[in-house]
Amino acid sequence: MPIQQAALAALALIASTALAQPNIDKLKQFKVATTDLNIPTVPQTGRNADAIRENLKRIKLPPGFKIELYAVVPDARHMAVAPNTNMLFVGTRKTSVWAVTDRNSDGVADEVKSFAPSLKFTNPNGVCWTKDGFLIVAEHNRVLNFPAAEFFYEGPDVAVIEVVGQGKLIPPEEESFNHGARVCKIGPDGLLYVSLGQPFNVQPRDKLKLYNEWGIGGMVRMNAFDGSKREVYATGIRNSVGHDFNPKDGTLWFTDNQTDGMGDDIPAGEINRITAKGQFFGYPWRQGKTRITEHGYDKDPLPANITDPQVYTIAHAADLGMSFYTGKQFPAKYQGGFFSAQHGSWNRTKPVGALVLFTSLKADGTADKTEVFAEGWLDENGLYRGRPVDVAVMKDGSLLISDDFAGALYRVSYSAP
Repeated sequence: MPIQQAALAALALIASTALAQPNIDKLKQFKVATTDLNIPTVPQTGRNADAIRENLKRIKLPPGFKIELYAVVPDARHMAVAPNTNMLFVGTRKTSVWAVTDRNSDGVADEVKSFAPSLKFTNPNGVCWTKDGFLIVAEHNRVLNFPAAEFFYEGPDVAVIEVVGQGKLIPPEEESFNHGARVCKIGPDGLLYVSLGQPFNVQPRDKLKLYNEWGIGGMVRMNAFDGSKREVYATGIRNSVGHDFNPKDGTLWFTDNQTDGMGDDIPAGEINRITAKGQFFGYPWRQGKTRITEHGYDKDPLPANITDPQVYTIAHAADLGMSFYTGKQFPAKYQGGFFSAQHGSWNRTKPVGALVLFTSLKADGTADKTEVFAEGWLDENGLYRGRPVDVAVMKDGSLLISDDFAGALYRVSYSAP
């Protein structure tokens, strides 16, 4: 009986895969992939929404700021605010990308539904925009591009460009359930930048050459429409799940997740700054200020070309999404700096994180001071009532925070006290 069940499961998987590819082939040719034009929406009222609002009463912010529920969005991860309409797209680590719309422009979303449900996504965590309004979705091992997505997301079938085909972002044999959530941004040069986390706690030595060639444990950049001109942009990164360009000087900043199993307080978390192609950020020989002992990396001479972090954060707080504040609604103190989200620890004897940080910059573009901006998702009993993932600036200058634990987006706004 188990053999029969296994055979049936294998057949079902083959059928599912076979169905998914014809769907994308049809969409690439602007053909119909499904006849069901109705897309179910996520309820925005009721007990769940009320409970999330109640939990938000615990959140502490600086004077003049308030936080409200913007939308109920299951598994909400990274966000891409639409350039021309009052909506955004939200990635997940599952199989959905969500289209979130505030149709009456009242600062609260009215509709949340799946984007391009006739496609089969796999860990579509990363979403970002090209300068001319094409939506990029970076999956575990594929990158797709959707023309004018904010205007053509109403139905299940949408036009799509295959930037990097399935199994071509990294070698398929290096796919792992660990560290497979990608993030993406378009740079000032118009190229697409994608972070590729390495799948191990500490990668074995026999993986170093392969990973450096592919940009695994680093960042790659490429043409956002056909994947050409691909090159490794930075290396020595364990697992970055958040990056953004400083609009003032074009430098690329990124967070990096820490090595597990070394104790509660080491290694420190990192927020880094890339100023030129080819920079190396120390991993796996060093993270934070700590030498990595696994596989004997601490016995090697420390590489001389390490670029030091701009910000050291508390160990194991899981620094994820970050965004430069480009709005005008918040006080001058916040303009030109960046916000970053800490998802919260899973591997400390006392949990930490689950908050949003703000980092100001010096006149020379380097980091100045980092402080807590929003906290309270980790309660007095050490229980998570939410886990921030990403931050994004809305057109009106308010700030969105995504939370994949509560399944929600929050909107932070400011009015002078």
